[in-house]
Amino acid sequence: MLITPITHRLDCAVTPPGSKSITNRAFVTAALAQGTSTLTGVLASDDTQYMREALKLMGVEIEHDLEACTATVHGCGGFFPAASADLFLGNSGTSIRFLTGAAIHSDGSFVLDGVERMRQRPIGDLVDALRQWGVQIEYLQNETFPPIRVHGSKRGGKTTVAGNISSQYLSALLMAGAGLENDAEIEVVGDLVSRPYVDMTAAVMKAFGVTVEQPSESRFVIPAGQKYRSTTYAIEPDASAASYFFAAAAIVGGRICVNGLTHSALQGDIRFVDCLEKMGCKVWEEDNATFVQNDGQLHGVTVDMHHISDTAQTLAVTALFADSPTTITNVANMRVKETDRIAAVCTELRKFGAQVEEYPDGLKVYPLPVNQYKSAVIETYNDHRMAMSFALAGLRIPGVDIQNPECTSKTFPKFFDVLATL
Repeated sequence: MLITPITHRLDCAVTPPGSKSITNRAFVTAALAQGTSTLTGVLASDDTQYMREALKLMGVEIEHDLEACTATVHGCGGFFPAASADLFLGNSGTSIRFLTGAAIHSDGSFVLDGVERMRQRPIGDLVDALRQWGVQIEYLQNETFPPIRVHGSKRGGKTTVAGNISSQYLSALLMAGAGLENDAEIEVVGDLVSRPYVDMTAAVMKAFGVTVEQPSESRFVIPAGQKYRSTTYAIEPDASAASYFFAAAAIVGGRICVNGLTHSALQGDIRFVDCLEKMGCKVWEEDNATFVQNDGQLHGVTVDMHHISDTAQTLAVTALFADSPTTITNVANMRVKETDRIAAVCTELRKFGAQVEEYPDGLKVYPLPVNQYKSAVIETYNDHRMAMSFALAGLRIPGVDIQNPECTSKTFPKFFDVLATL
């Protein structure tokens, strides 16, 4: 897909689709709840479809209205009815990790697998933590990687989990920890990446009637006896998806309004606008919406994106249009995402002629004047965020061609349609 540069200042509003992260958390908690839940603002994408179809195979009845963005989930009351099922989860990290935990709520066993890249994404830390709860899990090919077979066990108790690879491991344990025979006590070992996603998990669980206690920074407890209860739950627009439109205003100039998101959102990625503010943009909120405006030159920044690493690619592309270098730090976990995102970003940025330094846990971008950048064919590595972030470069640089644009269907199938409205 060839991106057409924008030669005018922006003055527009967009509403991103529902949050993928919240949608998949809500599907899990609603599926385990007692009674029937109604979800609104539901994202329809590859990742959420994998989750929905897997839960159906586990015996949960779900009706999804794609046009209305709603879903009705008939909860299983904390016990999946299916005796066994093979769950194919594509390259959806949230789906395979959350369901690895949720699968313990059964008397049967479930096989969880995905595409070849998923078989390269580690799951060993989560498996080790569940085994401490007495869960029997088998690796079916390579140790510490999918595919795996999970057997039901509702014992619970104390466990530890590494925090430095993915916060999704802890989120999976938290959601699985409700309704166990014993208190679920989870100790996080090491630094916890993407902490806002754990807070998001706790907030979704609370909406469905389960409270997570946190006696210390690294310890989480779900007391025994708590069960999910059905509810009507509204899902926020996706803050990670919103980052592309906030960045568009920074890159092109002018103003953009993103509806439905403010700093009070559950999603930590709304903090991406703080990075843009440091680069010289004006940021403000009105009527449940956030505005970003750029009236001048962007400035390079050094920023720790440890907790908002899903927006690091967006910032790296934005950095091409600053007046000084930008350094992104503390995002080593990007290397085990849909692709090695640090390596991929550096490789593709260099195609424009920019100098880029790659570090084990980040990168540094040295910008050029816009008229010195070269056109480029951008490889996306079947990574939705590579496609969406690098499309932004084409808003100023002529001749940016995005390969495999369909990969955005993972989380934002209509991304290029919305981008065209700018």
